[in-house]
Amino acid sequence: MVSKGEETREKLLDIAEQQILLNGFAATSIDSLIKEAGITKGGFFYHFDGKNDLAYALMHRYRERDAFLFSGLFNRAEELTNDPLQQMLVFVKLLSEMMEDLKGLHPGCLVASFTYESHQVNEEVRKITADMVMDWRRLFEVKLEKINASYQPKADTTSAELADMLSTIIEGGIIVSRALNDPSILVKQLLAYRSYISLLYA
Repeated sequence: MVSKGEETREKLLDIAEQQILLNGFAATSIDSLIKEAGITKGGFFYHFDGKNDLAYALMHRYRERDAFLFSGLFNRAEELTNDPLQQMLVFVKLLSEMMEDLKGLHPGCLVASFTYESHQVNEEVRKITADMVMDWRRLFEVKLEKINASYQPKADTTSAELADMLSTIIEGGIIVSRALNDPSILVKQLLAYRSYISLLYA
């Protein structure tokens, strides 16, 4: 059973994530958070030492949820096929379908938010942000290495480069979709990556 204190902490994190994605970290004040959460300033500092502590907690939660999401999609892909290339193609397809099912535009990514405003956060927040990007690289790279063990790519590339390409497409797709107010761009870019991988190892 979740305690009232834990509920309040999660509520603060939810509100902070929404405000940071909408307005940026610098423009998100503790006063605005406690006003929306309906708590006192003392209530905020009971849970967090300050904005950087809040930012770190946000990234920690975001990292855990992201890992759960990606591992769940890969597990589903592995249930459907034993072929490593097909597993990657299924994973990207499932991810694209998930993005397509979102109502409206993707809300944004905390990794991008804290990267853009890296001068506004401390070294601990910058490190966990970079660590999360490395999580993506390692996860995708492991899957791509399995493909390379069974298939010969038609171009001179590395698993790390292909892994970073997927991360770049996800992050870039979110940004371009939001800039042009067109949620289909992220989906199309994911499917373009899927086609590239298919052709690369065909």
